[in-house]
Amino acid sequence: MAAIYVSSRRFSAMVVTNKIKYDTPRVRMAGSTIEMVDEIKILGLILDKKLTFNSHVKHVCTKVLNIYKPLARSAKINWGLRPEIIKTIYVSVIEPIVLYGASIWAPAAQKLTIQKHLNAIQRGFALKILKAYRTVSLTAALALAGLVPLDLRVQEAASLFIAKRGKPQGEIAELAVEKKKRFFDLPHPACEIEINFDKVNDMDDLVARRNTTGEIEMYTDGSKIGGKVGAALTYWKNDKEIGKKKFLLATQCTVYQAELYALYQATEIAAKLKDTVINIYSDSRSSLETISNIHTYHPLAFEIRKTLTKLKLNNKIVKLFWIKAHVGVEGNERADQLAKEAALTKKTAPDYDACPTGTSATWRESWIACKQQKKGDGSLSRQTSMPTRRYGIAHDGI
Repeated sequence: MAAIYVSSRRFSAMVVTNKIKYDTPRVRMAGSTIEMVDEIKILGLILDKKLTFNSHVKHVCTKVLNIYKPLARSAKINWGLRPEIIKTIYVSVIEPIVLYGASIWAPAAQKLTIQKHLNAIQRGFALKILKAYRTVSLTAALALAGLVPLDLRVQEAASLFIAKRGKPQGEIAELAVEKKKRFFDLPHPACEIEINFDKVNDMDDLVARRNTTGEIEMYTDGSKIGGKVGAALTYWKNDKEIGKKKFLLATQCTVYQAELYALYQATEIAAKLKDTVINIYSDSRSSLETISNIHTYHPLAFEIRKTLTKLKLNNKIVKLFWIKAHVGVEGNERADQLAKEAALTKKTAPDYDACPTGTSATWRESWIACKQQKKGDGSLSRQTSMPTRRYGIAHDGI
């Protein structure tokens, strides 16, 4: 029987406690004493014995500063990298480095000492994005650069991580979160059908694609206007509208969700109709591509594919079409009008209220509102709407 030998030098132990005085335990393995340490690095996260995460934040800040220094040498006020490039580097490189493991050390981001470290590295990037001088304050730089303070981004990332696992907290605790379907929920590949969509350029192209008279034509659309979200569909036969539906979505929903929900309702109505040939038109190409993806995990797209599969088994022909918006197709214009009416005038409870986890807009608005209330000013609420280009022209006057 083969024996396994383990070197004790590869192991270390740490006591996690807030007590000032405690007895240090002696840990032994295979006759050797395991070294007791004050910090342990696990999967890139530095844990200290009091779980203050000060060492982790200092390590992250040092790592970010090593990236910032060469970037600062190539991004001067009057020459060098453009603001758009610097902001892209910040969003795609710097923020992921800082936010790594945020769900674990997010409570530490509320401490003033941690915030000072985070503010120091973020201020440098904000000034480079604006091509501003060092005399510009941190609050002004973040507002004009359109950046959210890093301590809020850490809390945002942590809450989003929890919400994606079905346990939203804080301001969004009462909202239903849109959950992706699991891999095991998908049908067997042998039971999947191929779903494609064709393109319609204008009214002439639409007329040319009609096979026979009497086919049902459904037009769907989604709209977000004035912070309100609506979806609608209208179905026609022989160039006459024979039915319509309007749906109200919760304010936290996106236009993408509205488009998908309209398509979902269209397939549900198609299943109830006695007609055997039904054409569904949508001006949302992203929604149609999601539906045509055999590996989609979006709950609405999953239900649409499921319904389309049943319709095909029942010998119903349902075709999907992508139609360009505002090209003179009466049905598409009518669906757009109904979607806006649903968003602005419908006063019923939302037909769909799942909070999207693919976007952090809802969380960001909540954190900005909380921070603004805590500080008593509106400096943070303006940072997401202030354009960077405007400051890039006027910075020389500071």
